Amino acid sequence: MNKTDLINGMAENAGITKAAAKKALDSLLIDIEGALQKGNRVSLVGFGSWSVSRRAARDGRNPQTGKTIKIKAKNVVKFKAGSDLSNAVN
Repeated sequence: MNKTDLINGMAENAGITKAAAKKALDSLLIDIEGALQKGNRVSLVGFGSWSVSRRAARDGRNPQTGKTIKIKAKNVVKFKAGSDLSNAVN
């Protein structure tokens, strides 16, 4: 499923136009992104939660040459599925 499929499904399920569904989805994504940029956790009960973790700098290996390279530290987004979502797919 891609973003267009999701918008079409939202519009059909909610009985709204595709334009309204796109606006709602874009707003949701902007709000989630903004909260994560501030270091906050976003939780949708039953669906899941997003959080930001710090990945430490580490040594890696170039698979073509075998040379050791330095990989910089960075923030990564983590998603943990909620119980309702987990039960729905199992």
